[in-house]
Amino acid sequence: MFDTLIPDAQTFVRALARDNTRDWFLAHKADYDAKLRAPALALLDALTPKLAKLSDCKVTPKLFRANRDVRFSKDKTPYKTHLHMMWTIETGTRQNPVMFFGVDPDSVTVGTGMMEFSKEVLTDWRKMVDLDGAYIAQKLKLVTDKGYAPWEPKLKRVPSPFDKDHAHGDLLRHKGLVVTGTPALTGDLVADLDAAFADLWPLSDMLIGVAETPTL
Repeated sequence: MFDTLIPDAQTFVRALARDNTRDWFLAHKADYDAKLRAPALALLDALTPKLAKLSDCKVTPKLFRANRDVRFSKDKTPYKTHLHMMWTIETGTRQNPVMFFGVDPDSVTVGTGMMEFSKEVLTDWRKMVDLDGAYIAQKLKLVTDKGYAPWEPKLKRVPSPFDKDHAHGDLLRHKGLVVTGTPALTGDLVADLDAAFADLWPLSDMLIGVAETPTL
């Protein structure tokens, strides 16, 4: 079922990008349902128990809808030209990390992180970076050494009240932390993503620690 998911998805979204209209999508919806949606849902289900075992947490899978929310966008094309799915690690902390997998027209991506820290978690992230940035940097290095890369920080400057020359100013400039990369694909997509998520887990685990409510 998963052997053709990536090429089928890429073929579909490339064609959709050439004619991103409701008429085209509805004319090809049977292909979307059979070749993209059904195997993507099955992939989500196949990886959920593996992630639950890895994290020792409940995991909630999600397939993102094909429809774009165009209400507040200048781009009024109605459909997304990618297939993206996500697993939320339900940690019981103040904020949950996610694992995700996406198929774009010319690439596939796997990653983990917290897209944007909540106000409380951001405050504690900055405290932890200030107090023990070496620990966070070491956890991040475990993942980057595997070929993954963090998204660029949102802030151009180190936020106050921290020194602009702070030893871990690059980490302080993040308002969330996400790392992504290309998984090694051997032909067994479930095994390949399972291995990728294991490689990414040290970062997720570190973020769970940041999101835990501090003890008084």
